[in-house]
Amino acid sequence: MRPRKLLALRYALLVLAASAVAALVITFVAQSYLVQGASMLPTLREGERVLVDKLTYKLREPARGEVVVFRYPADMRRKFIKRVIGVPGDVVEVRDWLVYVNGEPLHEEYILGPTYDEFGPVEVPEDTVFVLGDNRNHSEDSRHASVGLVHRSLLIGRAVLTYWPPAQIGLLAVPPGLR
Repeated sequence: MRPRKLLALRYALLVLAASAVAALVITFVAQSYLVQGASMLPTLREGERVLVDKLTYKLREPARGEVVVFRYPADMRRKFIKRVIGVPGDVVEVRDWLVYVNGEPLHEEYILGPTYDEFGPVEVPEDTVFVLGDNRNHSEDSRHASVGLVHRSLLIGRAVLTYWPPAQIGLLAVPPGLR
């Protein structure tokens, strides 16, 4: 083969191999997610990009306080991002402007403001999680029939890192009091 054709073949194979690796990573390991809407303010803003870990929930159950991306039950083409508040066995209730888990009020310094509506109590069944947006009064979440308790099979993964815009780069840690 001529050197130019050999070089072109090498580049084509390199691009093919890189594409295959990228497809495997996006399918099984991690994926980018674009935040849309204001339901996770002040933690996440519209237009921010987060890295979603798709592997963790294949190895363990979701934990209270983690931010998750899941398929919207009413339209599986859409994806939502919310915070896990209740895990299987928990009893979740919203009353007197506070969220209660197992009868204890959550001390939520990460939310935008108090929660105005009342909800529950509801016990979280096996293989589901109860999710809320951090902007409680402008969030379609487990309190709404269109979302409800999110089945584990709908979870895409755990949001672990904000990477865009660069000024917002940071880990999405579980707030104290929710662990």
